Amino acid sequence: MSDTSWTDQIVGARMTVDQEFSSRIADSRFSNQQWSLIMTATEFEIEQPADPESARIVANTENVEQIIPELENIPTGMGAMGGGPGGQQGGSSSGGILDSILGAFGLGGDGDDNSHAEQERAAESLTQEYAEQLQAELESKGRWDTVRQAAASEQ
Repeated sequence: MSDTSWTDQIVGARMTVDQEFSSRIADSRFSNQQWSLIMTATEFEIEQPADPESARIVANTENVEQIIPELENIPTGMGAMGGGPGGQQGGSSSGGILDSILGAFGLGGDGDDNSHAEQERAAESLTQEYAEQLQAELESKGRWDTVRQAAASEQ
């Protein structure tokens, strides 16, 4: 067995999946920058790693809820490519830090709760799709059992 954690063992597979998944992100509601923030808030886990039949990679998205308001502050579309001064998006200043703080306390009557809930569901769905593709990549390279066993030994 290796001394490195299972997450260290999948770095190469994640890079491959990141490249393959980029077209999926382009077709989603999220920009690349938003997706990067979502992935930063997502942790991958292996459920039931000791059971070869039931083990699977899952996306733990419990922290994604905290970054959803920040997604609105990230430019999308052409503005995400650094279109404005300092790479800032033009237009109104709504959705700023004050709005995020007020929203965290349930204040501010702009009705963004539904939008945030939709974004959170979309992020959760997309990260789980990524996890499934990651597991498929490991399986196709014959590395899944080694990674699964490493995760089982860490529990």
